[in-house]
Amino acid sequence: MNIGLYQSAASLSALERWQDAVTQNISSGQVSGFKKRTVQFDTVRAGELHIDPRRHLRGGAEAGALFPQASYGISFQSGEVHPTGRDLDVALQGEGFFEVRTEDGQRVYTRNGAFHLRADRTLVTSDNAEVLSDGGVPLQLLAEGGSVKITEEGVVTQGETQIGRLAIVSFADPSRLLPTGGGTFLAPAGLEPEAVAQPQVLQGHSEASNVSSLREMVDLVNIARAYDANQRMIQARDQNAQRVLDTLG
Repeated sequence: MNIGLYQSAASLSALERWQDAVTQNISSGQVSGFKKRTVQFDTVRAGELHIDPRRHLRGGAEAGALFPQASYGISFQSGEVHPTGRDLDVALQGEGFFEVRTEDGQRVYTRNGAFHLRADRTLVTSDNAEVLSDGGVPLQLLAEGGSVKITEEGVVTQGETQIGRLAIVSFADPSRLLPTGGGTFLAPAGLEPEAVAQPQVLQGHSEASNVSSLREMVDLVNIARAYDANQRMIQARDQNAQRVLDTLG
């Protein structure tokens, strides 16, 4: 078996995963609070590689062939915070996620604090997920209106009436969170949210994504070059194998 051929093919597969992550970063780079998808490269040992046939006959020198692989990750580094002047825009500084409930009743977590009001004056995200209070119920503003104030602790008041407090939570191991699109995350079984004791909420601000468009474009170029190099290696090995077959008849 031509080990090099399979190693190059595995490299192409790993590069495709990297390209998928970069493409997602570029397409979602303008979404408030979006967290960059990362790719980590590693090798996996498979099969046996006989380093020295003479030593192999004497019972030695075998090693597993190494194949490259890629795994996805998420960078939870905070994005830059920009003022917007909108009362319903909030940004988190430091740790934490807003807890929201999707239209199908699922609880998810996001750093995107670009909120707005539904027709019934319920506070919702840009994806129409209901923004939850620390009591687990949606935050609903008063029908008569009035200015909205959100304190650094996440307490929402309208006029003289306290509406509730934003549910702001953290996780012991955020790397286990599952991205669901649009900058939201789902907590898998066994990973429970914990209330942030002292959140830092900025009203009238928005957190940008932590994606650098320039860095992603550079990565696309590097991916294209590496992909081309591996394709040429596969073609060269294939041609060598064909020449051997032609010679042996």
